[in-house]
Amino acid sequence: MLREERLDYILKKLKADHKVLQAELSTDLQVSEDTVRRDLESLAQDGLLIKVRGGAIPHSPNPYSFKERILLHEHDKQLMAQKALSLLKNGQTIILDGGTSTLMLVKLFPPGLQLTVITNSVPIVAQLMEHPGVEVIFTGGRIFKDSQVASGLDTIRMIRRVRADLCFLGICSLHPIVGVTGLDLEEAEVKSAMVESANRVVALGTSDKMGTAEPFKVCEITGIDTIITDQPEDEALQPYINLGIQVL
Repeated sequence: MLREERLDYILKKLKADHKVLQAELSTDLQVSEDTVRRDLESLAQDGLLIKVRGGAIPHSPNPYSFKERILLHEHDKQLMAQKALSLLKNGQTIILDGGTSTLMLVKLFPPGLQLTVITNSVPIVAQLMEHPGVEVIFTGGRIFKDSQVASGLDTIRMIRRVRADLCFLGICSLHPIVGVTGLDLEEAEVKSAMVESANRVVALGTSDKMGTAEPFKVCEITGIDTIITDQPEDEALQPYINLGIQVL
């Protein structure tokens, strides 16, 4: 089999199975594991997959701007937001990460809810400006116009000064072995500070984000206490449940 044919096979299998194993590919393609390893490294260098020990996993499907992502999976995000809303109680201090799922959550805040919200999200701040019972603390920092969040050292310092009851984390990629990862180093560092500053961490993510990875580490998967997703019955979530993570 020609190299181009092998690469095409690997990508098709990755799309179908959401992972590929080096040993299995060696058998399927009838080539050595060293050849498979080189093929995976080549595809990883081209940005077509994430190479992990013993195989590879896909990137998160996240090619859109913030404004475009608002319109994606809108119904699923509403279902997730309703579940997240059930975790809120009056008097809590919560950290809200930037993202379209967390924005959907604040849109559902009832008028009588009384919280302190710490966030680096410009759209979330704007959404909560008129809410009568929510005190809003904006982290400050350099604004990323594409994702509409604040980032940088000042943002991280502000987050580390608080201790929140809950952190709602908008995730880019979630994997039971690789952990929580993101596309941007600075944003990953901000998310990491959020995880460290909360008593309970809730990850909000649609099912297409599960089992994927990106280059920059946020935290180990054990840093997450609860996953809220649109398809909690999906068998792909069983590894997270086995690790003691609540799935809603």
